[in-house]
Amino acid sequence: MNQMTLSDAFVPLKLANRSLAYKALAVLIGTAFLAVSSWIAVPMVPVPVTMQTFAVTMVGALYGWRLGGLTVIAWLLESFVGLPVLSNGMPGQIAFAGPTAGYLVSFPVVAAFAGFLAERGFTRNPISAFGVMLLGNALCLVLGAFWLANMIGIDKAWAFGVAPFIAGGVLKSALAAATIELLRRSGIMVRLA
Repeated sequence: MNQMTLSDAFVPLKLANRSLAYKALAVLIGTAFLAVSSWIAVPMVPVPVTMQTFAVTMVGALYGWRLGGLTVIAWLLESFVGLPVLSNGMPGQIAFAGPTAGYLVSFPVVAAFAGFLAERGFTRNPISAFGVMLLGNALCLVLGAFWLANMIGIDKAWAFGVAPFIAGGVLKSALAAATIELLRRSGIMVRLA
């Protein structure tokens, strides 16, 4: 059996072979996309509903595991130095000490996970792309809930940090899979690559 190459997978931007300047621009665009996704929020306690997991999985799938994970880390560093890139403009120092810290720490892992699977061809069709995005959302919930459970207990972590986000995770996964399919069919990303 032949080993799959990057061109066989659907990582539309194929950034691995681009110049450092091109990659740096991609990181800036990606962090802006992540910031905007954070500002789309429904306030809930202790964790708000945002479009962050949609953006995190998309960045991973579109950029690949290395640059996707790095882009999410850059975005988190932007928040840590005080830029208002998280939900409600919360500074990273506060966010990384509060109930959302586990979710934030999971984001680079989730982006790398989605990018890793995209590089292996798992986002080439809408069904498997949905599966990748759903697994990414589930991974975020699991990792985030571990942190939250240490703060408020496992029952409350489930009730306030996981259960309310399951339906949204499914919807955001479907939206991400549909977006990837739209990009694939339109050929827009191929022309950019």
